[in-house]
Amino acid sequence: MVGTMAMQLPFIRASRMARTSPHLVGEPCADDEVLLDAPDSRLSPALVAAARGDHVPAASLLLATRVASEWERRDRYVTRLAAFARSRPEWLDAWLATAPQDPDALLVGAQLAVDRAWQSPARAELLREVSPLITAAARGDQRDPVPWRLALDHARGAQAGHTYFEELWAAAVRRAPHHYGCHVAALRYLATYWHGSHHECFDFADRAAQDAPAGALVQALPLRAAFGYLTDDCGPEIPRERLDAAADRAIALSPRLPAADPWPARMRNLLIFVLVCLERWPDATEQLRLNGPYATSFPWDRLSDDPLGHFLRVREDIRVGAAGDPSGHPRNERGGRVRPGDH
Repeated sequence: MVGTMAMQLPFIRASRMARTSPHLVGEPCADDEVLLDAPDSRLSPALVAAARGDHVPAASLLLATRVASEWERRDRYVTRLAAFARSRPEWLDAWLATAPQDPDALLVGAQLAVDRAWQSPARAELLREVSPLITAAARGDQRDPVPWRLALDHARGAQAGHTYFEELWAAAVRRAPHHYGCHVAALRYLATYWHGSHHECFDFADRAAQDAPAGALVQALPLRAAFGYLTDDCGPEIPRERLDAAADRAIALSPRLPAADPWPARMRNLLIFVLVCLERWPDATEQLRLNGPYATSFPWDRLSDDPLGHFLRVREDIRVGAAGDPSGHPRNERGGRVRPGDH
């Protein structure tokens, strides 16, 4: 049985409480050297081949992650490959035609179907229609938690009830008790189900982090809860010390991950965002050093239609703030500070 934390989602309070070469750590980089959403050295060849219509490298990559139980990387690769297939689907169509029962092809296809449905005004109805695709992907490998992360996202978009979501959550954590993607999906469901109840979201995230190994990405889940609070105008105030504690957990995790590498860049970009909101300039400067030249669309796309440009402006804010000017803050496109509601 998984840990107590993993099985206690607090749903109803009333009923029950494209550069891949190494970058030197700390090496300054000019604005034109910063890369947005750069793939890592394993994903890049798969994307290049997919652009030529060749699915074999993508199939080999996902098979390798499944054999080695690299669930965090698998989750990220599936998401990126599905995003690529939204505009260039030929390679995925060929893969599914060649190997219609391949669990890796089924998973990318299911992710793509969810992504497409998510953008529609008829999201809930369309998402219900793609449920069989997720079921087929989940049957492909009983060890794999990634189809269950997709199922959790799907349930949120389809406005599923808490009982059904709890069943999915239990199935997910049986497979991988500390899988970050599943925990983020659960946190986002909680934020939607209890809109504005950030204390409950923090409680869930803190329990998850306390239960996880020191090097697990779930250590950054409280940081994700802090981001949700900092970009939302609903709910009671969260004490500053709780926001700082969330940032501190992610700061402790960051040196355990590869430096100046695309793989942990998304976590570090989120950490930089929160640290700047908290005006912790020296810590933000250190995370920029560890991050190297890698910007990610999230979280900056929540503030601007130009996430790379916004990241570069925040980078300058950090330089100014570290020099003693308190005026630097993450800004929205109008140039103001990040305020609740700017998302």
